[in-house]
Amino acid sequence: MRSVVGGAMLLLGMSALPVLAADGKNTTTNAMPPGAASCSPCHGKQGEGQPTTAVPRLAGLNAQYLERQLAGFKDGTRKNRIMMMIASDLSDGEKKALATYYANMATTKAETAPADAAVIAAGAKLAATGDWSKDLPGCAQCHGAAGLGVGADFPRLAGQWAVYIEKALRSWKSGDRKTDPMGVMANIAGKLTDDQIKSVAAYYESLPVAAPAHASETKP
Repeated sequence: MRSVVGGAMLLLGMSALPVLAADGKNTTTNAMPPGAASCSPCHGKQGEGQPTTAVPRLAGLNAQYLERQLAGFKDGTRKNRIMMMIASDLSDGEKKALATYYANMATTKAETAPADAAVIAAGAKLAATGDWSKDLPGCAQCHGAAGLGVGADFPRLAGQWAVYIEKALRSWKSGDRKTDPMGVMANIAGKLTDDQIKSVAAYYESLPVAAPAHASETKP
């Protein structure tokens, strides 16, 4: 796998990619580390992900969170055939460099057809207050009131693609994903109906993407 990544890097070069502010203007450079070329075909050159194929945005996510996900793919606690192949070839230093690279990106969000307003409103209510008839706390209790994430365990959800959030919640619910601290997400996802999963995913996709304050951001 390293030869594949290395070959891709020779083709693309060790160029520096621009970081975009919320208004889309270039603000600084964020040097591409070794291995990033293998990420961009799926996650995009600016870490924007793919809204139609459940490939998540990486831009602006907490660096420690990203590093931990790569470690999970490498040790098999997170399952994805392509990601497991890529992560298995990364050293600890390469994982850290990639995580910092994407964490320092502030990439604008592509326009997509908005979800139904009633669906978004239902998701907003669930995110804010949860569903206490099921002992289900609001998402904001861990992910922050604006969905900007808290520390390495609770990633930014604001602006993330709905199709990816849905996929992730269903993975937690089915038990396919096991990297959550103390089984928190598995417990929560197991209480969500399909309609609740769709509504909360639509709500978080509808939120604006804010530029990260710092690669190791720990506050919402």
